[in-house]
Amino acid sequence: MNYFFWLLPLLLLGCGLPATTMAQSQLNNPRNLPYTWDTDTTRRTVPLEEITLVVPRGTFPAIDYPEFLGKEAGQERFFAHEPVIAVAIEGVAKAYPLNMLTMHEMSNDTLGGIPILPTYCPLCNASVVYDRRLRHEGQDYELTFEVSGMLRNSDMVMADAQTETWWQQLTGTGLVGELAGAELTVIPSLVISVSDFFARYPEGRILSPDTGTPSESRYGTNPYVGYDGEDQTPFARYFAAEQLDLRLPPMERIIEVEGSEGYRIYPFSTIADQEVINDEYDGRPLVIFYKEGTVSVLDAAKIAESRAVGSATLFSPTVEGRVLTFQRKRDHFVDRQTKSTWDITGRAIDGPLAGTQLTPLPHSNHFAFAWLVFHPESEIYKP
Repeated sequence: MNYFFWLLPLLLLGCGLPATTMAQSQLNNPRNLPYTWDTDTTRRTVPLEEITLVVPRGTFPAIDYPEFLGKEAGQERFFAHEPVIAVAIEGVAKAYPLNMLTMHEMSNDTLGGIPILPTYCPLCNASVVYDRRLRHEGQDYELTFEVSGMLRNSDMVMADAQTETWWQQLTGTGLVGELAGAELTVIPSLVISVSDFFARYPEGRILSPDTGTPSESRYGTNPYVGYDGEDQTPFARYFAAEQLDLRLPPMERIIEVEGSEGYRIYPFSTIADQEVINDEYDGRPLVIFYKEGTVSVLDAAKIAESRAVGSATLFSPTVEGRVLTFQRKRDHFVDRQTKSTWDITGRAIDGPLAGTQLTPLPHSNHFAFAWLVFHPESEIYKP
């Protein structure tokens, strides 16, 4: 064994080489962009060379504690089939349009007294909402986040302002820094259309496009034209072709459910074909609803002209100890046990169970290539 190469990092540290210099030498930085972090890079769960510095820090400003619009104004500013991340806590609901998050990728906000972080990575079509509170190694944190300008496996790397730890957006795990190894808690959310959001939450509020940022003039446009086409692959400069999992097309949309032994994922093509999936995973029943109409934000240059991809939502079908099974009926869903009618958000709108809300199971939307590179053990649902 050549011990010189094993000892080299220690020798460099012993010679007083700054940690930031060490980090810069290991990060993948093809454009030689400035490094402006005080992150403790000696604490990490992944090799630094897996992380690529793509754009300067601050290129994508988060929307912090934004303004919102009510139903009437929201429906004037956004079109009916526009996709939003919908979050509801204690009956209070907010919607975050993907056309805006494409430009900002996250929003530090609060809902129902809980600090939340809606996130969206367009390169992975990954929409996840996190709780910004964290307990790690006996210490409590309330974190605020920014877009780092870095990617790992084509997915956004986030950073918190309190410790400058770097986080994987798709998984919510701390990668590098003081909080490396910590995990953020997922808050259940739905990716649905503007019209479905306000039909379910007439008192809900939607993110105002009057942000006063340079991105404001670009809302409603797509900088990744044709990116989610059926035969497309992720950008090669951010994702090596040999990493692709060939079990599914790279840009197949999926949603996931977690069990004690791992994940099962459900391809949108299968969900759309079946319209309703009554299933069980890890001993727990679940139901997935599908509804047409919601458009892609990664298709046409103008999002309003993009093709429809639909919405898929995931719930526990157990109501008062009874497991319901569902079938599609026109634009809604009907349970076989009580003949109640339900909408895409899991709320009964007619019948004996009218007013009942199914419990959303934590899930999110992603491209298959992105999910499977982080969770290659995932089982793929087949009817």
